[in-house]
Amino acid sequence: MSESVVSRIPSGKKLILFDGVCTLCDSAVRYVITHDKKDEFRFASLQSDFGQQILKHIGIDNRQIDSIVLYEPHVAYYYKSAAALQIAKNLGGIFTLAGIFRLIPTGLANLVYDYVAKNRYKWYGKKEVCGIDDANLRYKIIA
Repeated sequence: MSESVVSRIPSGKKLILFDGVCTLCDSAVRYVITHDKKDEFRFASLQSDFGQQILKHIGIDNRQIDSIVLYEPHVAYYYKSAAALQIAKNLGGIFTLAGIFRLIPTGLANLVYDYVAKNRYKWYGKKEVCGIDDANLRYKIIA
């Protein structure tokens, strides 16, 4: 079952799992899609069956992750601040400057990340369902 789940990710693409009901996450995904000039990323919400299957496949307890995971099939996965930095690195251009944040110890970066994640619904809002339903973007979403 696990390999069949991974086979749904197009060859050579990286998968970003995101909180599909978070308004901040929705905006971040749209931003990445707009700036993904090399078409490297595909997306799935953490709440989707596919997202849950991927978490299980890579061995992440879905009760411990509620914001972002970057999965490079057969290579690695990243979460929290490491995922955000890796995504920025893959976008290239000016986004590679985000690499300077790698100088911040991961524990400290994750504290800041966790603080924002904990408050994201209060600050930015929450939707009932995933908001990425734009017909022009659907090919990037794996449901």
